[in-house]
Amino acid sequence: MTAGAGKKRTGAAAPVTAGPVLDIAGLSVSVRGEDGEREVVSDLSLTLARGETLCIAGESGSGKSMTALAIMQLLPQPAAHISAGRIRLGDTDLADLDDRQMRRIRGDRIAMIFQEPMTSLNPVLSIGRQLTESIEAHTSLSQSEARQRAIEALKAVRISEAESRLKQFPHELSGGMRQRVMIAMALALEPDVLIADEPTTALDVTVQGEVLELLRDLQRQHGTSVILITHDMGVVAEMADRVIIMRHGRMVEEGKTADIFARPQADYTRELLAAVPRIGSGVGRQKSRDAEAATPANVAEVRDLHVRFDLHGGFFGRVNRRVHAVEGVSFSIAPNETLALVGESGCGKSTIAKALAGLVPYSGDIVIGGRNLSGLGRDERKAVRRDVQMIFQDPYASLDPRMRVGDLVAEPLLIHGIASKDERSQRVAALFERVGLSADQMELYPHEFSGGQRQRVCIARALALRPKLIIADESVSALDVSVQARVLDLLKELQREFGVAYLFISHDMAVVENISDRVAVMYLGQIVEMGTRDQLFSNPRHPYTRRLIEAVPVADPGKRRSRFARLDQEIPSSTRKIGETPARLVLSDVGGGHLVAAGS
Repeated sequence: MTAGAGKKRTGAAAPVTAGPVLDIAGLSVSVRGEDGEREVVSDLSLTLARGETLCIAGESGSGKSMTALAIMQLLPQPAAHISAGRIRLGDTDLADLDDRQMRRIRGDRIAMIFQEPMTSLNPVLSIGRQLTESIEAHTSLSQSEARQRAIEALKAVRISEAESRLKQFPHELSGGMRQRVMIAMALALEPDVLIADEPTTALDVTVQGEVLELLRDLQRQHGTSVILITHDMGVVAEMADRVIIMRHGRMVEEGKTADIFARPQADYTRELLAAVPRIGSGVGRQKSRDAEAATPANVAEVRDLHVRFDLHGGFFGRVNRRVHAVEGVSFSIAPNETLALVGESGCGKSTIAKALAGLVPYSGDIVIGGRNLSGLGRDERKAVRRDVQMIFQDPYASLDPRMRVGDLVAEPLLIHGIASKDERSQRVAALFERVGLSADQMELYPHEFSGGQRQRVCIARALALRPKLIIADESVSALDVSVQARVLDLLKELQREFGVAYLFISHDMAVVENISDRVAVMYLGQIVEMGTRDQLFSNPRHPYTRRLIEAVPVADPGKRRSRFARLDQEIPSSTRKIGETPARLVLSDVGGGHLVAAGS
């Protein structure tokens, strides 16, 4: 992407100075609430050099995103406001600008990429309209010239068929593609400063690797200064020149990346680094195979599972295509065992979970506790569901905000008619204590808990019926790294105590290695490799497995990857025309660290 000849800023020209491109001094942000005013960012000072990547790291609530919103002058009004300090972009003091002047700065000299692209893109406007809107607002380019600039921006972020993508809407793109569109929008006008607020948290680990590499390439081309906000210390090690660690709105440590990782000074920094899951830390901790051989029959068996969804089209709305979500999958799970199911979004992991829970139609055999789900009546299926419970990715979305959490945990017992009211209350109180919460918190509502506490409530609810199998579907991917470590430790403790089996669904190989006994790798609805944790991580056979492992950011600045192995083409679609036989797709090495998807 090159600067077009017609680029004329509608705001003041960006000054070229020898000093920092961004200078923040004594910044404090306050929020008004029912209990008065409180500071969420306190006395923060930082500088950003031209072409530098500065990472601001810390857990949720540390003030990272509020700092970014303050820089962009996008604090939620009227509750939040800058109570002290200054923010200078070159020679411009942003705090002195009114809304009209600030609109000229945003997107032109300073741009932002948000965490969730689907909520940042307008669902009723095409990709092309959203891209050209910003270009036309800040330049004197004609409509056709702005369209050409938008196409160049999409090509720069490696989006194939860029011209046809302009006609598409956000819901027609994958999560990784939507995030690339956000990056294209942010960099189309070559801003001086790019703020990326958790740009990869919601992405698969492989897509995350590609996005991080893309940001590095674009930064090298344009000399853009980057503020990267994240709680993932692996991403910090991969990207940052300097690091600021924040906690409770305050800076607790600042320094060069290599120094922070080699010689952290603050206890909180050491805690963050210790909580990072690392590839290699789990190898050698395999459970005894002799102990497994002595266990009773498998908790769950899946044989030749197929899940397909019909798509309607044409004038009469007939079924003309079919999504082959799961194709011929087979596996078993023993008591007290954790089988991890890994792969990128769309590979069929969650569909398998829904089939096991009886939530989607399927063909093949699913046997839970010796009972084949096929042909069971309603009452029999309800009885089987006692043995299979789920923990979802977003605990806030899976908890009814109108119910007290004690009632939410007791609800499964009530539905299945287990125990009296007093006994249920005692059982729920015991569960709360077991997952690290207090019985006093049973009267609270979901919004009164932190993200990690809400996930503990969900774990307590899953344990209420004392199931044989718990399906954990991306249950820790949305949590801060330190909270994630505590929840994983809790799951392992509960497995030792109750003997429950886990189907642990994830795209993060470092987390998988930390908790799994066996691992099944999925690609386009099929299992391409399966084995024990030691086998798979010590000697991965399939190139796609190797790609997943290589994609995990290493929390060591000395081991940064020069390049990331990416697909030379997009992952093929799992949608087929009626009557078309789905090919068994394989990945093959073609040299140079690249992979190509092809039909066999």
